[in-house]
Amino acid sequence: MSGQKELKKQDGACPYAKKCGGCTYQGKTYEEQLKIKQKYVSGLLGKFGKVAPILGAECPEHYRNKVHGVFGRDKKGNVFTGIYEENSHRIVPVEDCLIEDERATAILKTLCIMAKQFKLQIYDEDRETGLLRHALIRVGRTTGEIMVVLVLSSPIMPSKNNFTKELCRRHPEITTIVLNVNEKRTSMVLGSRNVVLYGKGYIEDMLCGLRFRISPNSFYQINSEQTERLYRTAIDFAGLTGKERVIDAYCGIGTIGASAAGRAAEVLGVELNKDAVKDAVTNAKINQLKNIRFWNEDAGKYMVRMAENHEHADVVFMDPPRSGSTPEFINSVHTLKPKKVVYVSCDPATLQRDLELFVKKGWKVHKIQPVDMFPYTGHVEVVTCLQRVNS
Repeated sequence: MSGQKELKKQDGACPYAKKCGGCTYQGKTYEEQLKIKQKYVSGLLGKFGKVAPILGAECPEHYRNKVHGVFGRDKKGNVFTGIYEENSHRIVPVEDCLIEDERATAILKTLCIMAKQFKLQIYDEDRETGLLRHALIRVGRTTGEIMVVLVLSSPIMPSKNNFTKELCRRHPEITTIVLNVNEKRTSMVLGSRNVVLYGKGYIEDMLCGLRFRISPNSFYQINSEQTERLYRTAIDFAGLTGKERVIDAYCGIGTIGASAAGRAAEVLGVELNKDAVKDAVTNAKINQLKNIRFWNEDAGKYMVRMAENHEHADVVFMDPPRSGSTPEFINSVHTLKPKKVVYVSCDPATLQRDLELFVKKGWKVHKIQPVDMFPYTGHVEVVTCLQRVNS
């Protein structure tokens, strides 16, 4: 737990905490938060082996490089942005957030003022009327590049050119503005169609010494500083010597695989999201990585086919969604028989479930390292290294 700044903020530091439900650890010092998370992870995973001390953040505030605001309008006609109240679609107006990037927060405030000035109709979820639904702002923490994504219910935006020019005048730090079209009645924030209004339509950021392209729909970890610690831990656990063939399953835009490429003979990234694969291919070219390839398909099926063709892999990195992996995927890993599996999990509960299945199949948990990616919230990431015991 060493290295992080100890914060002494007490209850009341965030007036929205009780309603929004996001920062469940408001009112606790950062040291207290880390102790709670350490105990939680140890309680779930301690039966598999020793849980290392959690890696805390140097800067636990304003770390979110992706900020999402839902547009609403109060009884006086004022436009605001906020987040959905926990377990509902009621919007909690939020002006300042303890964990969001302050540059993004300032842009959200400007968007509210401009929406009223330009007389843009705010989307009503119940009536399915109006135009402006969400704003998504992504910040490159090392490059300083900023993307603003305006999510509309229609591709037709009145005075969009003037709106774009005025937003850039007020915030010259913005490097690209994208109009995203979401015409469906859905809980999903983004639709599939993007129209670039200004700039190149994406931003870039540096991570683990590499440059990554981030598009509106791309998955990219929201805490850049802690992500570097997370990925470096994962790569250290893999024990790469430069001779290994590595699979990066659930690879997204290729961040883990690209970070491992310099220490492996070959990396194969597999991802179902075709847009993420396009970004991954671009990222490999940007960083001049010649030993990494990407496949747009189900990683489990890909590994089964490799085994059937008598191909091998030495290490499998897996970074599944919060719901965890599946028995089918774990079976496919076991069929391929790599020497090591490095499992990056964003939910210790689903990790516990999946580790039990691995252990039943003859795998041994070698190392367990929690990483606090999301200070002030109840979430914690865990990197686990598994080694095959039985053939």
